[in-house]
Amino acid sequence: MRIQNLIIPVAVSAAGLALSGNAMAETWKMALGDAAGGTQYELGSTFADLVEEKTDGEVTVELFPNGQLGSEQDTVNSASMGLLDLSVLAINNITPFSPTVGVMTLPYVIQGPEDARTLTQGAIGEELTENTIRDAGVRILGWAYSGCRRLTNSARPVAEPADLDGLNIRVPKNEIMISSYQAWGVNPSPLAWSETFTALQQGVVDGQDNPYITIDAMKFYEVQDHVTDSCYVFSMEPLIISEGKFQSLSPEMQELVLEAGQEATSHSYDYLLATESDIKRRLVEEHGMEITQPANNEQEWIDKATSIWPDFYDSIGGKEKLDAVLAALGRDPAPAE
Repeated sequence: MRIQNLIIPVAVSAAGLALSGNAMAETWKMALGDAAGGTQYELGSTFADLVEEKTDGEVTVELFPNGQLGSEQDTVNSASMGLLDLSVLAINNITPFSPTVGVMTLPYVIQGPEDARTLTQGAIGEELTENTIRDAGVRILGWAYSGCRRLTNSARPVAEPADLDGLNIRVPKNEIMISSYQAWGVNPSPLAWSETFTALQQGVVDGQDNPYITIDAMKFYEVQDHVTDSCYVFSMEPLIISEGKFQSLSPEMQELVLEAGQEATSHSYDYLLATESDIKRRLVEEHGMEITQPANNEQEWIDKATSIWPDFYDSIGGKEKLDAVLAALGRDPAPAE
């Protein structure tokens, strides 16, 4: 009997330890606006794997793609209020909450992946992170790099702004992007992302713009025939965490989460470079899309769209903010108002 009395408490103690370990485990929810297969999902799933690995399974991250947890702007509100842990969303959808981020969506500021990496991984990116904490109650942990936004439509090849005449183009609910199209002579239709495919399918709108990888992931080739190989905005998606959630973590856990965000960002950059050209080829060869080059190296598009820059100097924090961005990219200062 004494032997049994010794064994039983030890067994109970081991079980108690196991339960304690399970009780410590957490599952965080991550919202994604895009479908699986795009750069948002690639960034999110990479981050999730890294967090689980770095915490020895103490934290797992569950992904909810295709806007299951609400529109991208809704997820900023939810994260800010502590109702959602994480979200990956288009940068233009965080701009309404933290207007200085708009410097990244001014047309033709970022002209390729190297520009995007330079800005997000340097002092500019650090300042924008601090601003989003202050303005929106969320912290940027990492970035998905998706590529240049390419105009697509179901009607005809578009090589110059005049070719847009009569076309109804969907844009995000973002003042800078709306103004860009207005500068090209059209009045675009601001629609929520969740409504876009159906609107294209039903002919409510004729076109939209997004990177090749998003066109593929969202199967826009099913409802769009033409692509203009333009680059007025380089699409990036910040990975955000509720600042309240972040501050509730131990310093050690905060460091692990920040490391995971940085490593996932590096992976996203490499992923874009490795996959974009093949996706572009498949859109043409397998899905029958026709790609048109912008006329005159896109110069008329550039001249008209960049004329709106001064309209947004105040919202981004002043002309000096844009000049700092352009200087970081080795370019001349912006024109005066």
